[in-house]
Amino acid sequence: MTSQEPPNYQRVVDDLRSRILSGDLGPGDKLPTERELQQRWGFSTTIIKHALTLLRGEGLIEGRRGSGNYVRDRTRLVRHAHSRDMRQRVGSTSPFARDTHAAGRQPTWKAESEKIPAPPRIAERLGIQPGDPVMRTTYRYLADDVPIQLADSYEPLTVTGGTPVEYPERGPVIGVVARMDFIGVAIDRFVEEVTTRPAMPEEADALALDRRGGRWVIAIERTYYAGRTAVETADIVFPGDRYRLVYEMPIDPWSPPDDAETS
Repeated sequence: MTSQEPPNYQRVVDDLRSRILSGDLGPGDKLPTERELQQRWGFSTTIIKHALTLLRGEGLIEGRRGSGNYVRDRTRLVRHAHSRDMRQRVGSTSPFARDTHAAGRQPTWKAESEKIPAPPRIAERLGIQPGDPVMRTTYRYLADDVPIQLADSYEPLTVTGGTPVEYPERGPVIGVVARMDFIGVAIDRFVEEVTTRPAMPEEADALALDRRGGRWVIAIERTYYAGRTAVETADIVFPGDRYRLVYEMPIDPWSPPDDAETS
Protein backbone atom coordinates (compact mmCIF):
# COMPACT_ATOMS: atom_id res chain seq x y z
CA MET A 1 0.00 0.00 0.00
CA THR A 2 1.52 3.34 -1.06
CA SER A 3 1.25 6.48 1.00
CA GLN A 4 -0.94 9.21 -0.41
CA GLU A 5 0.83 12.30 -1.75
CA PRO A 6 0.15 15.56 0.10
CA PRO A 7 -2.20 18.10 -1.51
CA ASN A 8 -0.60 20.39 -4.05
CA TYR A 9 -0.76 23.47 -1.80
CA GLN A 10 0.99 21.50 0.96
CA ARG A 11 3.85 20.62 -1.38
CA VAL A 12 4.45 24.33 -2.01
CA VAL A 13 4.21 25.11 1.72
CA ASP A 14 6.62 22.32 2.67
CA ASP A 15 9.16 23.37 0.06
CA LEU A 16 9.17 27.07 0.99
CA ARG A 17 9.09 26.33 4.73
CA SER A 18 12.10 24.03 4.37
CA ARG A 19 14.04 26.68 2.47
CA ILE A 20 13.21 29.31 5.14
CA LEU A 21 14.04 27.14 8.15
CA SER A 22 17.29 25.93 6.56
CA GLY A 23 18.39 29.52 5.94
CA ASP A 24 18.37 29.17 2.16
CA LEU A 25 15.84 32.00 2.27
CA GLY A 26 16.91 34.38 5.05
CA PRO A 27 15.11 37.19 6.89
CA GLY A 28 14.17 39.97 4.48
CA ASP A 29 14.64 37.83 1.36
CA LYS A 30 11.94 38.17 -1.25
CA LEU A 31 10.04 35.04 -2.20
CA PRO A 32 9.45 34.10 -5.83
CA THR A 33 6.41 35.88 -7.22
CA GLU A 34 3.08 34.09 -7.52
CA ARG A 35 3.65 33.84 -11.29
CA GLU A 36 7.11 32.34 -10.76
CA LEU A 37 5.71 29.81 -8.29
CA GLN A 38 2.96 28.90 -10.75
CA GLN A 39 5.51 28.34 -13.50
CA ARG A 40 7.72 26.26 -11.23
CA TRP A 41 4.99 24.02 -9.87
CA GLY A 42 2.42 24.10 -12.62
CA PHE A 43 -0.33 24.78 -10.10
CA SER A 44 -3.25 27.21 -10.27
CA THR A 45 -3.25 30.72 -8.83
CA THR A 46 -5.71 29.57 -6.15
CA ILE A 47 -3.34 26.85 -4.92
CA ILE A 48 -0.34 29.21 -4.81
CA LYS A 49 -2.29 31.91 -2.96
CA HIS A 50 -3.53 29.35 -0.42
CA ALA A 51 0.01 28.11 0.21
CA LEU A 52 1.26 31.66 0.80
CA THR A 53 -1.64 32.36 3.16
CA LEU A 54 -0.67 29.31 5.23
CA LEU A 55 2.95 30.46 5.41
CA ARG A 56 1.79 33.90 6.59
CA GLY A 57 -0.34 32.16 9.22
CA GLU A 58 2.76 30.33 10.48
CA GLY A 59 4.55 33.67 10.80
CA LEU A 60 7.24 32.69 8.29
CA ILE A 61 6.50 35.32 5.64
CA GLU A 62 4.87 38.72 5.37
CA GLY A 63 3.21 40.44 2.46
CA ARG A 64 4.18 43.98 1.51
CA ARG A 65 1.61 45.86 -0.50
CA GLY A 66 2.67 46.30 -4.09
CA SER A 67 5.99 44.56 -3.48
CA GLY A 68 5.41 40.85 -2.84
CA ASN A 69 6.13 38.37 -0.06
CA TYR A 70 9.23 38.41 2.15
CA VAL A 71 10.74 36.13 4.78
CA ARG A 72 9.97 37.52 8.23
CA ASP A 73 12.65 38.16 10.82
CA ARG A 74 11.80 35.46 13.35
CA THR A 75 14.20 36.63 16.07
CA ARG A 76 12.16 36.20 19.23
CA LEU A 77 12.27 38.26 22.37
CA VAL A 78 13.17 36.00 25.29
CA ARG A 79 10.92 36.31 28.33
CA HIS A 80 12.64 35.09 31.47
CA ALA A 81 10.10 34.06 34.09
CA HIS A 82 10.88 35.71 37.42
CA SER A 83 12.69 33.64 40.03
CA ARG A 84 14.30 34.17 43.40
CA ASP A 85 17.01 36.43 41.97
CA MET A 86 14.56 38.93 40.50
CA ARG A 87 15.34 41.67 43.03
CA GLN A 88 19.08 41.40 42.31
CA ARG A 89 18.89 41.60 38.51
CA VAL A 90 20.70 44.50 36.89
CA GLY A 91 18.77 47.09 34.91
CA SER A 92 15.24 48.42 34.90
CA THR A 93 12.74 47.26 37.50
CA SER A 94 10.40 46.54 34.57
CA PRO A 95 10.83 42.88 33.49
CA PHE A 96 9.66 43.78 29.98
CA ALA A 97 12.26 46.54 29.68
CA ARG A 98 15.04 44.20 30.85
CA ASP A 99 14.07 41.44 28.42
CA THR A 100 13.76 43.88 25.53
CA HIS A 101 17.10 45.56 26.23
CA ALA A 102 18.71 42.10 26.44
CA ALA A 103 17.47 41.46 22.90
CA GLY A 104 19.11 44.67 21.71
CA ARG A 105 15.80 46.41 21.15
CA GLN A 106 14.18 49.55 22.52
CA PRO A 107 11.20 49.04 24.85
CA THR A 108 8.21 51.37 25.06
CA TRP A 109 4.68 50.90 26.32
CA LYS A 110 1.35 52.61 26.65
CA ALA A 111 -0.80 52.20 29.74
CA GLU A 112 -4.20 53.34 30.94
CA SER A 113 -5.46 52.85 34.50
CA GLU A 114 -8.94 53.07 35.99
CA LYS A 115 -10.68 52.00 39.19
CA ILE A 116 -13.39 49.41 38.53
CA PRO A 117 -15.46 46.86 40.49
CA ALA A 118 -13.73 43.48 40.31
CA PRO A 119 -15.35 41.16 37.72
CA PRO A 120 -16.18 37.71 39.17
CA ARG A 121 -13.30 35.85 37.48
CA ILE A 122 -10.78 38.48 38.64
CA ALA A 123 -12.21 38.52 42.15
CA GLU A 124 -11.78 34.75 42.34
CA ARG A 125 -8.13 34.98 41.30
CA LEU A 126 -7.46 37.77 43.83
CA GLY A 127 -9.41 36.12 46.64
CA ILE A 128 -11.75 39.09 47.05
CA GLN A 129 -15.48 39.64 46.57
CA PRO A 130 -16.95 40.43 43.14
CA GLY A 131 -17.49 44.19 42.99
CA ASP A 132 -14.63 45.01 45.37
CA PRO A 133 -12.59 47.94 44.01
CA VAL A 134 -9.53 47.14 41.94
CA MET A 135 -7.15 49.15 39.78
CA ARG A 136 -7.24 47.89 36.21
CA THR A 137 -4.31 48.85 34.00
CA THR A 138 -4.30 48.03 30.29
CA TYR A 139 -0.88 47.80 28.65
CA ARG A 140 0.34 47.65 25.06
CA TYR A 141 4.07 46.90 24.88
CA LEU A 142 6.32 47.59 21.89
CA ALA A 143 9.88 46.65 20.94
CA ASP A 144 11.44 48.99 18.40
CA ASP A 145 7.92 50.36 17.87
CA VAL A 146 6.57 46.91 16.95
CA PRO A 147 3.65 45.77 19.17
CA ILE A 148 4.75 42.63 20.95
CA GLN A 149 2.67 42.13 24.11
CA LEU A 150 -0.68 43.03 25.65
CA ALA A 151 -1.64 42.87 29.31
CA ASP A 152 -4.59 43.65 31.57
CA SER A 153 -3.44 43.99 35.19
CA TYR A 154 -5.69 44.08 38.26
CA GLU A 155 -4.61 45.11 41.77
CA PRO A 156 -6.89 45.16 44.84
CA LEU A 157 -7.16 48.68 46.19
CA THR A 158 -7.13 47.26 49.72
CA VAL A 159 -3.40 46.74 49.02
CA THR A 160 -2.39 49.78 46.95
CA GLY A 161 -5.19 52.31 47.51
CA GLY A 162 -3.93 55.63 48.89
CA THR A 163 -0.27 54.69 48.44
CA PRO A 164 2.29 56.29 46.09
CA VAL A 165 1.96 53.27 43.75
CA GLU A 166 -1.85 53.26 43.53
CA TYR A 167 -1.59 54.14 39.81
CA PRO A 168 1.04 51.73 38.43
CA GLU A 169 2.55 54.06 35.85
CA ARG A 170 2.48 57.30 37.87
CA GLY A 171 4.49 56.31 40.94
CA PRO A 172 8.20 56.50 41.77
CA VAL A 173 8.97 52.94 40.59
CA ILE A 174 7.62 50.55 37.96
CA GLY A 175 7.27 46.78 37.84
CA VAL A 176 4.94 44.89 40.18
CA VAL A 177 7.61 43.46 42.50
CA ALA A 178 9.50 46.77 42.82
CA ARG A 179 6.29 48.72 43.41
CA MET A 180 5.09 46.36 46.12
CA ASP A 181 8.53 46.42 47.75
CA PHE A 182 8.25 50.22 47.82
CA ILE A 183 5.14 50.04 50.01
CA GLY A 184 6.44 47.20 52.17
CA VAL A 185 4.51 44.35 50.54
CA ALA A 186 6.99 41.54 49.89
CA ILE A 187 5.97 39.34 46.97
CA ASP A 188 7.32 35.84 47.51
CA ARG A 189 5.81 33.76 44.71
CA PHE A 190 3.78 33.83 41.53
CA VAL A 191 1.61 31.41 39.60
CA GLU A 192 1.36 31.35 35.80
CA GLU A 193 -1.08 29.34 33.71
CA VAL A 194 0.01 29.18 30.06
CA THR A 195 -2.26 28.29 27.14
CA THR A 196 -2.42 28.93 23.39
CA ARG A 197 -5.48 30.04 21.46
CA PRO A 198 -6.52 31.93 18.33
CA ALA A 199 -6.14 35.69 18.60
CA MET A 200 -9.28 37.70 19.26
CA PRO A 201 -10.00 40.28 16.52
CA GLU A 202 -9.11 43.18 18.83
CA GLU A 203 -5.86 41.43 19.83
CA ALA A 204 -4.95 40.83 16.19
CA ASP A 205 -5.46 44.55 15.55
CA ALA A 206 -3.49 45.68 18.61
CA LEU A 207 -0.60 43.31 17.85
CA ALA A 208 -0.66 43.98 14.08
CA LEU A 209 -1.19 40.30 13.30
CA ASP A 210 -2.01 39.08 9.83
CA ARG A 211 -5.59 37.92 10.48
CA ARG A 212 -5.81 36.21 7.11
CA GLY A 213 -3.64 33.43 8.46
CA GLY A 214 -5.64 32.68 11.62
CA ARG A 215 -2.82 33.70 13.96
CA TRP A 216 -2.40 32.15 17.40
CA VAL A 217 -1.25 33.74 20.64
CA ILE A 218 0.25 32.60 23.92
CA ALA A 219 -2.06 33.57 26.79
CA ILE A 220 -0.82 33.69 30.38
CA GLU A 221 -2.82 34.16 33.58
CA ARG A 222 -0.32 35.38 36.17
CA THR A 223 -0.95 36.07 39.85
CA TYR A 224 1.56 37.48 42.35
CA TYR A 225 1.30 36.62 46.06
CA ALA A 226 2.69 38.08 49.25
CA GLY A 227 2.20 35.23 51.67
CA ARG A 228 -1.38 34.08 51.14
CA THR A 229 -2.55 37.42 49.78
CA ALA A 230 -2.89 37.87 46.01
CA VAL A 231 -1.63 41.38 45.27
CA GLU A 232 -1.89 41.44 41.46
CA THR A 233 -3.29 39.30 38.68
CA ALA A 234 -2.87 39.84 34.96
CA ASP A 235 -3.99 38.48 31.61
CA ILE A 236 -0.98 38.62 29.28
CA VAL A 237 -1.03 37.94 25.54
CA PHE A 238 2.00 37.34 23.29
CA PRO A 239 2.15 36.63 19.56
CA GLY A 240 3.34 33.03 19.39
CA ASP A 241 5.99 33.80 16.78
CA ARG A 242 7.57 36.78 18.55
CA TYR A 243 8.39 35.32 21.98
CA ARG A 244 10.36 32.51 23.53
CA LEU A 245 9.38 31.75 27.13
CA VAL A 246 12.15 30.60 29.47
CA TYR A 247 11.38 29.26 32.94
CA GLU A 248 14.21 28.74 35.40
CA MET A 249 13.02 27.40 38.74
CA PRO A 250 15.17 26.59 41.78
CA ILE A 251 15.01 23.08 43.21
CA ASP A 252 15.74 22.53 46.89
CA PRO A 253 18.96 20.61 47.59
CA TRP A 254 18.48 16.86 47.91
CA SER A 255 19.08 15.14 51.18
CA PRO A 256 18.32 11.53 52.09
CA PRO A 257 15.31 10.94 54.34
CA ASP A 258 16.07 10.42 58.00
CA ASP A 259 14.70 6.89 57.93
CA ALA A 260 16.52 5.84 54.76
CA GLU A 261 17.38 2.16 54.88
CA THR A 262 20.93 1.00 54.21
CA SER A 263 21.75 -2.38 52.75
